[in-house]
Amino acid sequence: MNFRTTLDFLLHDWLNVNTLTERERFADHSCDTFDAVLDTCERIARDKFAPFNRLVDTQEPRTETLPDGNLRVVLPQATADAYRAYADSGMLSAAQSYELGGMQLPYVVEAAANAFFGRASVSIGFGLLTAGNANLLMAHGTPLQQQVFAANEFSGRWSGTMCLSEPQAGSSLSDVATRAVPDGADHADDPLGPRYRLKGNKMWISAGDHELTENIVHLVLAKIPDADGKLPAGVKGISLFIVPKFLVTPQGEVTATRNDVALAGLNHKLGWRGTTNTLLNFGEGKYPVNGQAGAVGYLVGQPGRGLSYMFHMMNEARIGVGMAATMLGMAGYEAALDYAKNRPQGRPLGASGKDASAPQVRIIEHADVKRMLLAQKAYCEGALALELYCARLVDEQHTAVPEAADEARLLLEVLTPIAKSWPSEWCLEANSLAIQVHGGYGYTRDFPVEQYWRDNRLNMIHEGTHGIQAMDLLGRKVLMEESRGLKLLAARMLATAQAADTLAAGLGAEQAKALRQQAAALRDALQQVGEATQAAWASGNPTQALANAVPYLQAFGHTVLAWVWLDVALAVLRLDASVLVATSRGKLRATAYFYHYELPKIGAWLQVVKTADLTCAQMGEDEF
Repeated sequence: MNFRTTLDFLLHDWLNVNTLTERERFADHSCDTFDAVLDTCERIARDKFAPFNRLVDTQEPRTETLPDGNLRVVLPQATADAYRAYADSGMLSAAQSYELGGMQLPYVVEAAANAFFGRASVSIGFGLLTAGNANLLMAHGTPLQQQVFAANEFSGRWSGTMCLSEPQAGSSLSDVATRAVPDGADHADDPLGPRYRLKGNKMWISAGDHELTENIVHLVLAKIPDADGKLPAGVKGISLFIVPKFLVTPQGEVTATRNDVALAGLNHKLGWRGTTNTLLNFGEGKYPVNGQAGAVGYLVGQPGRGLSYMFHMMNEARIGVGMAATMLGMAGYEAALDYAKNRPQGRPLGASGKDASAPQVRIIEHADVKRMLLAQKAYCEGALALELYCARLVDEQHTAVPEAADEARLLLEVLTPIAKSWPSEWCLEANSLAIQVHGGYGYTRDFPVEQYWRDNRLNMIHEGTHGIQAMDLLGRKVLMEESRGLKLLAARMLATAQAADTLAAGLGAEQAKALRQQAAALRDALQQVGEATQAAWASGNPTQALANAVPYLQAFGHTVLAWVWLDVALAVLRLDASVLVATSRGKLRATAYFYHYELPKIGAWLQVVKTADLTCAQMGEDEF
């Protein structure tokens, strides 16, 4: 398996990214420039990231106490070198306009290029939150906020975070208690935006403190109290603020004045150990500004609309999480495949296998090892195709004609929960299978697969847990705009099924039969999902409808991946038969595996949805 070959096939033969160069925004590009970007990122990932993946796992970020009693974060030099190489490559602003120092690359090419870094060492990190932070400000910030904060983040001079969770609230953002009060009578006249003082505590802040960059731009959710000093209830009262680690001038220069944001400590994690994850205290008075406690923050957009703004960044982050999960699964698959090809153990079944003096066979020759490897291939290559498809939709949304752009927007709404959740579950399973292929060795630190599993286990949790994605899908996305997004997705699936039937007419009997069976299975799965969607909401009771949202999410995701694999298989079969090398045949085999072993699982998942099974929901606390 060659990862670059797989990536090139998906980009060029399946998604036809060359057609994007016909659009004005990408007219300066060609397949050659796209390939040059991939070459550069592949080289940086190979030289600056991959060799240090184990190092950053064992030499975790640590704190040391400064003379003033406050803390600073200490990271390995390899992390700083990797970050600088990434920033210098221009990838932080790859999809941005030339005016911002960007390359005006299609987002799908940017996503593909970033895949190399996730595969090499997701633990080091590669600027996902910084780019998302800056993109949010480009969408919702003032021109000066964009010029001062976003531009410096895109250049790599500054980095960015997202500060949502709080110790007492977790994922329940309506319970955010961080407060923001106007900073003096002239607070509304600050050129960087209405100026507030923030007080509160934030938890799980990735890259929340370090010395990799000159400054850190925190985007912080907080509530503005009413005239009686009370915080508004619910998420509609949440506002968004820019809170820099060091105060800055309107000209974008970093001052020596430390903002009142203090590092309270580090979270020590199962995986992603190379990435700093912090607890931050805002406004506790350790760094008083002008003699006053309270972190200085600048309002983004309108008061009370902070959560909707933050979701601009969250949705980008969710696709990024899906890609990270995919690449961790891919790295494990590659390691398992290499091990299986080189590890001799056991003998063939049958009479010859009883001869102890006969040479051992490599474990890849055992049927069950092939099963585990094929499952990993189906999960990881399928997930990669899904993520790139979603990234291609981002380009459609921003550059296509209005009707196509609106369709892309709706498809992204429906697919984003799948793009985040499906790889985080099934590429984690791929990592588990990679450990299994290694046997006892896989459970040791002598091989990398145990670290890949530990790193990947986070992805079902952060940027919205599995349960949150499930409720978003069944509770909102499949219903929004009279289910128009769901109908659009169904139409694309049916078009792929029809294309399979059409193509089958020109193929040999065996391949034609397989294609027709897969097309029929996809139609059946789609019908089952539609019936389950209607059945879930038949009562109109959200509590009952969402009781089995996760099984619904799993079935929906498997149906989407079955569609993706069939569409990829069609792209393979449309190639000249003379160039159908082993890697191409492997994609057809992975498609068959998914339809034979994976898609049938949706029946059990959807059964509890269709029958509104309340076994779990009605379980009494004292019954556990």
